[in-house]
This record gives sequence, C-alpha cells and structure tokens, in this order.
Amino acid sequence: MSVTRDIVATYKGPGRVVARMVARGPREDRALVILMIGCVLVFVAQWPRLARQAYMTGEELDMLLGGTLLAWLFIMPLLLYVMAFIVHVGARAFGGKGTGYGARLSLFWALLASSPVLLFHGLVAGFIGGGPVLDGVGLLWLMLFAWFWIAALVRVEWGMTDDPA
Repeated sequence: MSVTRDIVATYKGPGRVVARMVARGPREDRALVILMIGCVLVFVAQWPRLARQAYMTGEELDMLLGGTLLAWLFIMPLLLYVMAFIVHVGARAFGGKGTGYGARLSLFWALLASSPVLLFHGLVAGFIGGGPVLDGVGLLWLMLFAWFWIAALVRVEWGMTDDPA
C-alpha cells in the first residue's frame, strides 16, 4: 500500500497498519525514512508560525528556521530513537513480546501519520496565532499522536488488536 493510503488507514486502525509493516520484516532503512519524513514535515509545519514570529518581533527568519532545522532534523531523530528504546524496555518489563524495531516503527509511524494535523496546526499558528483554535488543533494532534502510538505499540508488543468491534 502507498504511504498516503497507509496514513488514511491509520485513522481507522493504527495497530493494523503498523502490524502489517512489521510483518514485512525488520527494515531499519524503512524506519529511518519514515522518521526523517515525519521530522521534515514537522519542520515544514513550523514555517508559518516562524514567519509570523519573525514578522511580529523583528527577529531574523533565517535564524529561526536554522534553529528549527537543527532541532527537528538532527536532534529529534536521536531523541526519538532513545524514547522508542526506553518505551520498548518498559514494555518488556510489563510482558511485551515485541521487538525493538516494532517499538521504533510504532513511534515513527505515529509521528508521520499524525503530520497532516500538525501541518494544519502550523497553518493555524501562522495565520490566526495563539488562542483557543490553536490550542484545540494542538490538542487534537496530541490525542491523535498518542492514539496512533499507543494502539500500534500495544499491537506490536502484546499482539492485541485495535478493532473497535
């Protein structure tokens, strides 16, 4: 299935999508590409907010973009790998039978699959600014990200399904 179809399918059943990816076999290159595309999309989602901030405060837009680029394309991938490792070790302590690859893929896919809402959040931040709408979209993104990650992690670690029926 294509990535866009997998993203749409994730909104229906995140565990199924990640379980299908894990079943293809461990491909660390695929996990890294998913992570990097997710981080690039998060970086792109920050552009409207940073442009607004630069306009309102007189700060240099290039400096803001450079710092955000450094954070999301160089530092966050490393931190997300560490976070996935810690969560996998914690899941093993509670009886999880999954692999480290499955735990990493669960986190990385949750970031990529929730990125359309994060892109919308960036647009709201850039065009409307702070307020209840921005907070609502941010909360929606956070809930979707958590749902995608937890449902996929439960599926790959304990084999439980995320079917609503």
